[in-house]
Amino acid sequence: MMHFTRTKSLLLATAISVAAVSAPAAWAETPADVLVVAATIDDIISLDPAQSFEFSGNDVDQNLYDRLVDFDPLDLDAGFKPSLAESWEVSEDGKTITFTMRDGVKFHSGNPVRAEDAAWSLQRAVKINKSPAFILNQFGFTPENVEELIKADGNKLTITLDQPYAQSFVLNCLTANIGSVVDKELVMQHVEGEDLGNTWLSTNDAGSGPYTLTAWRPNEVVQLAAYEEYFQGAPAMKRVIVRNVAESSAQRLQLEQGDIDVARNLTPSDIQGISGNDKLKVVDEKRGRILYMGMSQKDEVLKNPAVQQAMRHLIDFDGMANSFLKGQWQVHQAFLPEGYLGALSENPWKYDVEEAKKILADAGVTGGTITTKIRDIREYIDVAQTIQASMAQAGLTLNIEQMTGAQVLDAYRAREVPIFLGEWGPDYADPQTNAGTFAWNPDNEGKGSTLAWRNSYAVPQEMQDQVKAATLEGDTEKRKQMYVDIQTEYQKTAPVLPLFQRIEQVAMQKGITNWSGGGAVTSVNYRQVTKGE
Repeated sequence: MMHFTRTKSLLLATAISVAAVSAPAAWAETPADVLVVAATIDDIISLDPAQSFEFSGNDVDQNLYDRLVDFDPLDLDAGFKPSLAESWEVSEDGKTITFTMRDGVKFHSGNPVRAEDAAWSLQRAVKINKSPAFILNQFGFTPENVEELIKADGNKLTITLDQPYAQSFVLNCLTANIGSVVDKELVMQHVEGEDLGNTWLSTNDAGSGPYTLTAWRPNEVVQLAAYEEYFQGAPAMKRVIVRNVAESSAQRLQLEQGDIDVARNLTPSDIQGISGNDKLKVVDEKRGRILYMGMSQKDEVLKNPAVQQAMRHLIDFDGMANSFLKGQWQVHQAFLPEGYLGALSENPWKYDVEEAKKILADAGVTGGTITTKIRDIREYIDVAQTIQASMAQAGLTLNIEQMTGAQVLDAYRAREVPIFLGEWGPDYADPQTNAGTFAWNPDNEGKGSTLAWRNSYAVPQEMQDQVKAATLEGDTEKRKQMYVDIQTEYQKTAPVLPLFQRIEQVAMQKGITNWSGGGAVTSVNYRQVTKGE
């Protein structure tokens, strides 16, 4: 997924007044059936689920659309479950999955949800071929063959794969935003040329989910209204208003005044600042994003295995996690986040400058200068400066160059960043989403896009074979162990080091219950949220 960014933008006031007019000036109050959220949502580019690939856009789509299979927002640990498909069967050769559609479900337009809509939605996503299309294309689908491989027949939908992939792998991918089922009849009324409705669907809604889209004003606000005929029951919150509020201090002020119910982007200091307020609470939720450090193997210093091993001891994990990252990052040294099948909890790398100095001395390394190009985000800078100080103690010099996010990513994707510090968010709810980027690089000398390729890491062929084999293992427990084994081996030698896992601290009014940002595997869900005193 696109690397996480926090754009500094002006605080835009909305024209929506959600405070109850009878509330006292000292403490406003939002209506009992309206949920008002402050978040940074200026990354939304399109709301078409075949195109949306940004965190905030996916949050919106999660509530507008249903998928064949999905997650229970109140029991994410249970894994995927039936949604628009009530059941499915896998052929003996493991290459065809047949879904039986649920009866009686309707789109927001009133049109029935059919197998034909589901087949067309997946075909359409492959044909449009926007950024998230690779999630489906990895099963052998192309614009030329997808109509033959994904078909509807009555209330049955069949998907034929090019290989007998693990059922869990396929179903996890279908829970991704690109697996959303859109209303074919409605979208076809808005086709422009050969865009398959992409232009219209970027700003409109053609779903069957618990909410309908009533407004999206870019960089300002998203408004949703409850779909009373939703097949899993009408949401308690009849409206959801998500305001774009860029600054933590502004979110905190609005929360303390009662103008909003939920603040999603408070800094650790603002979280601490509201700790004594008995009208508010903070919910901690582990997310799937990993803060990692890439060491380019094009760099003369970093390609030395001794330097790579020494660097594992020059990162003050606990020191950072207990200071400027406190509460919002936890030490996590494996590429699969907690919450994913096969996640590894062992953290073998320990901060030990003396050990690092010994490793370097034994290898005859007497010094070296390395550059990091880093985005101008406070926590990234703090991490870089902490590592810089540790490296200096071991005789290594780290030059820190601050750039805009676009400049850093352009350089990184061109393999021009010796040390990269940034975040990676999974693209879908399966372990392959990270294994296939941290430990997969089939053409190191050619053109690629994985994190391994960006760091010129020639992943050992044996490890790449293990990654491929894990996508084909049908036994879930065996598959889980395969990812544990891959990560254990990866931790020993790989030059791309996972450092921390994101913990999202969401501040809210005390009466808010059943909030879920989607955990590590999905996006925010509003339909189960309720309000109390």
